[in-house]
Parts: sequence; C-alpha cells; structure tokens
Amino acid sequence: MKISSSSASKSRARKAKPKTRTAKSKPAAFVYVLGSFHKGRYTSYVGWTNDVTQRLAKHNNGTGARSTRGRVWTLLHTEPFKTRNEAMSREWHLKRDRAFRKKLMDAVRATL
Repeated sequence: MKISSSSASKSRARKAKPKTRTAKSKPAAFVYVLGSFHKGRYTSYVGWTNDVTQRLAKHNNGTGARSTRGRVWTLLHTEPFKTRNEAMSREWHLKRDRAFRKKLMDAVRATL
C-alpha cells in the first residue's frame, strides 16, 4: 500500500511555534511547614494551600487539620508552585523527609 506524498507530509512533525514570554504569574499553590512546641516536645506539620496566612490562622484557631488543633503553630518554611499538582507532589515528599523537618525545628530551637 502506497502513501501519497500529501498524507506523508501531514504526518511529519510540525514546527514548534516560538514561545512568547509573559510576565511571571502569581504562584497558584504553596507548600508550608509549621512547627509547634506542645507538652514538652516539638512537632511539625506539612500541608499545601492557596493562601498561607489564611491557612496558618485556621490552624491556630482550631479549624485547620484535626492533628493541628490545640497548639500554637509558627510558620517555618514555604515554597511557591505554579500548579496545585506540583504543590501536592512536593507536600508528599516533604512529609516523608523527616531530616529536613528536624533541621527546620532545630533552627527554631536555636533562636529561642
């Protein structure tokens, strides 16, 4: 079976259009790490949000995640991301990176 020259040319890769530069967009999501000293021990919490200050206020008011209720939290670390999926992926990795969270908590303890 022969392929006509017109259909063969259509299947070839098309030239990519040059990307135009746009102004940097505002981050869509943030990953954050909170720290708290409660009942003689330091604990940390990792989450993601669209508004870090509002989310921290919710955690401190007792309306955040159940595991954060009843404590006073301080913001230790934030990272901005362009998409929600990127932030959720980074949150997953940070929740498993106990060494990084411990380093953040040690830095806070050193300032007290």
